[in-house]
Amino acid sequence: MESFVTHDGYLALVALSVASGLCLPVPTEIVFTLAGALCTTGVTGRVQMGFGPVLVWATVGSLIGSVGAYEVARLVGRPLVERYGRWLLLSPRDLERSEAFFARWGALTVLVGRLVPVVHGLISLPAGVAEMDRRRFWLLTAVGSLAWAALLAGLGYAAGSSWGAVSHGVHAAQYPIAGLIVLMLGLGLWHRWRSVRRAGRAPGPR
Repeated sequence: MESFVTHDGYLALVALSVASGLCLPVPTEIVFTLAGALCTTGVTGRVQMGFGPVLVWATVGSLIGSVGAYEVARLVGRPLVERYGRWLLLSPRDLERSEAFFARWGALTVLVGRLVPVVHGLISLPAGVAEMDRRRFWLLTAVGSLAWAALLAGLGYAAGSSWGAVSHGVHAAQYPIAGLIVLMLGLGLWHRWRSVRRAGRAPGPR
């Protein structure tokens, strides 16, 4: 991946940004930090990329991929939940709650989610399933993606030849975050399972 970015520059940056936006496991923490470092002479001995174009193409790629993931989730999310949600202990009522949540807190959720490792690549899915307003999603995704790219590319630019240590440090932060997400999902499913079980045991009306 590092050689891909080093040799193919902006093309690699866009391709990997699109892939990340589509929820594929692309470590943008490494990609964007390296792109920022390539704006200096610290990696190859010469400047290979411009900082402004790096931000533009990283944002464009992330937006394209994220919109794709959002549209797929918006198209198939509700039918999947309605048909198979019971296997995940999800009900149409849960879907209504998620829609209400995104109607109220969706802007903040998407914007902040774009700045959190792991979450930034997945936030498009719940936004799509909850049918968040398209224009609001596009705008917030563009702003959040630009901020994420600027943060990482800025770190890479400042680090220069030491970009690897910086990027891997940021990348390592995803593991406790991923663990926390898994724990929260597990607790949520466990709580939901207990609720369903209690409801099943409750005596019916006489």
